[in-house]
Amino acid sequence: MRKIGVDVAAGLRAAAASALIAVTSCSRVPSPLTPAFHGSVGLPYQGVLDGASQLPPIGNGYRLLRPSGRSYGTASLVSTIRFAASEVARQRPGPPLVVGDLSAPGGGQITNHRSHRTGRDVDLLFYVTTLAGAPVESPGFIPFGADSLAMAHAGPHGRLWVRFDLARNWLLVKALLSAPSSEILWIFVSRPIEALITEYAFALGEDPVLVWQAENVMLQPRNALPHDDHFHVRIACSPDEAVAGCEDGGPQWPWRAPAPSLDWPDHDSVEALIDTPELPPL
Repeated sequence: MRKIGVDVAAGLRAAAASALIAVTSCSRVPSPLTPAFHGSVGLPYQGVLDGASQLPPIGNGYRLLRPSGRSYGTASLVSTIRFAASEVARQRPGPPLVVGDLSAPGGGQITNHRSHRTGRDVDLLFYVTTLAGAPVESPGFIPFGADSLAMAHAGPHGRLWVRFDLARNWLLVKALLSAPSSEILWIFVSRPIEALITEYAFALGEDPVLVWQAENVMLQPRNALPHDDHFHVRIACSPDEAVAGCEDGGPQWPWRAPAPSLDWPDHDSVEALIDTPELPPL
């Protein structure tokens, strides 16, 4: 009976901690009340990052837009970026994927971003081509319209236009969804860009289930810029990360592993716990 009492006690302590976190929001900041919480802690727009991994400035199929103190994320996010970039480079060699901001080494707020606080967000610039279809490196954050065109430069000698590279951008979305290191929660992008990508995927004869997943995770955010100049990718908390303080703040997609749940003890177990003389202190 002692072992049962100890197990119930552990469950009660976990339940009490969860209730305290819900009331005080202690999971969103480092706190003596939650010393075991680590990794991506809290929500993407209200949290911190502990034990960050750094994305190297240059890798297989990618480069950082600007080497800075914003190239940190969870190990799973860094692995996902590297996997997706290398997959695109393997299938369609060309200029590298240009990677924008991840998070600061310890997470928290950074300028020009509402989120990117817990190491689970990254900005990925679009792959582009010339008007003739030749792959070129992204010139930066430039807005694309529903016609898939963007003005990269306007100077005394005229305007330089580029085209949204449908083939490689679809491969990027596809690789992100199939990355073994994490699950994609959102890919924030404008509605016209989403339409271009999904129509292209259907025209290729891609797996309808995969395209359906892509349609679900791609979203033009509300109360924010339309994201017509880059993908804003957010990965989900793994079950282990969720136990350690990570909060998705998003949907539980049907293809994802179910989130861990806490089973509350029944009345009889609580009574037995109260009557157990050798109960460890709470």
